[in-house]
Parts: sequence; C-alpha cells; structure tokens
Amino acid sequence: MSKKNKKQGDTFKDFLKELEAKAVTSSKPIDEIEEIQYFLIVCEGERTEPAYFNYFKKFLHKKQLYTFEVSGEGDNTINIVKKAIALNDERMENILMPNFDEVWAIYDKDDFPSARYHEAISLAKQKGIESGHSNQSFELWYVLHFQYLQSALHRSDYIKILSRELGFKYTKNDTKVVQFLFDNCDANKAIQWAKKLEEMHVGTNPAYACPHTRVYELVERLRKYFKLDE
Repeated sequence: MSKKNKKQGDTFKDFLKELEAKAVTSSKPIDEIEEIQYFLIVCEGERTEPAYFNYFKKFLHKKQLYTFEVSGEGDNTINIVKKAIALNDERMENILMPNFDEVWAIYDKDDFPSARYHEAISLAKQKGIESGHSNQSFELWYVLHFQYLQSALHRSDYIKILSRELGFKYTKNDTKVVQFLFDNCDANKAIQWAKKLEEMHVGTNPAYACPHTRVYELVERLRKYFKLDE
C-alpha cells in the first residue's frame, strides 16, 4: 500500500473511532414508554356516571377512553353488561381500530332483585367484562371522597351527605359536582376507603355487601395514564 493510501486509511479509521466515541458519550437513557391501554365504559345515560367518566378524557390520551351511554335500560342491570359485550365484540371485528384492553359495565344494585344483580356480575365475569357495580349506588363513590362510610345506608342518604359536603344541592349528572371532586378532593383517599370496604366484604355475596363499590378499581387504573404534566 502506498503511503498516500495508508494515510487515507488511517484517517478513515480515526473518523470511525470519533463517531463511535460521540455515539457513546451522547447516548442518553431512554425512558420506557408504557403502552397505551384502551378503555370502554358502558353506563346508564340518565345517571351520574357519564358526567364523571367523560371528565377523565381531559387527562388521557386522545381516543384512549370511550364511553357509551345506554338509555332506557334502568330496569335491567343485565342489559348494561350485554351492551358492553356487544360493543366489545363489534370493536374486535373492526380491523381499523385497536381492541379494547378493558371493557367496564357500570351499574348499581339499587332496589333490583338480588338474583338479577348477581346474574349481571356473573355474566360479566363469564364474558371477560369488568363489572363496576355499586351497592347501593354509584354515589357511594362520591361520598368516599369526603368520608369513610361503612354503614348500610339507603342511597337517598348518600344524596343528603353529598349536598351537605358540597355546600350545594346534589343532582345527578351535574358536571359542577365532578369539577368539585377533581379540584377539591383526594381521589387516592377515596380509593383507600373503597378498598377497606372491599376487604370488609370479602366472601360476602355482592348483593348483600353494602356499602360497596368496585368503581375505585377502574378509577385507579385510569389515573395511571393521567397526563398531568402536559
């Protein structure tokens, strides 16, 4: 090899070493990006739940959360679960959209027969649907933002408690209530108290577990994806 070619070869090797050195010194640890999970929540349109869960969309990635409001199904908790199953099946057949990672049916015990309530929970479990049931009603979840309630009160008492704590009359599907909860209450404390109720009712038939709500588990999972820093 001529001196000229040898010099060019050495220069090229030096150039490669320089690139490798820069690659090593400039490399930065890359934060692991958690895969986005897609949620579907099916609930009754005339109830409190739609206003509450639609508010979550402000803190989540676009199209990460879908809510579906069922109208005229209040006489049958099972219909909420069946609608959730149908919507999940429909989404799985759509090749243009990602499948839902979690599908939730949100409904209350209210005064429905215990057998009907239990049947809805069993059907959800059988079909892979998350059951966000509350006994007696969804408003229990709101109450837990203010106090730990373990007495088996009627759901009408939840309304009285909420009106007193809020400082204004509580009405269903009121976005002002949702805003108050997000701005002034500690959801983590509500989750903690809901878990205490869960532990208290271990082994109890859900129809007789009162007060009790599984809504906390959905809220806890959604909050993992909150974009509070953006």
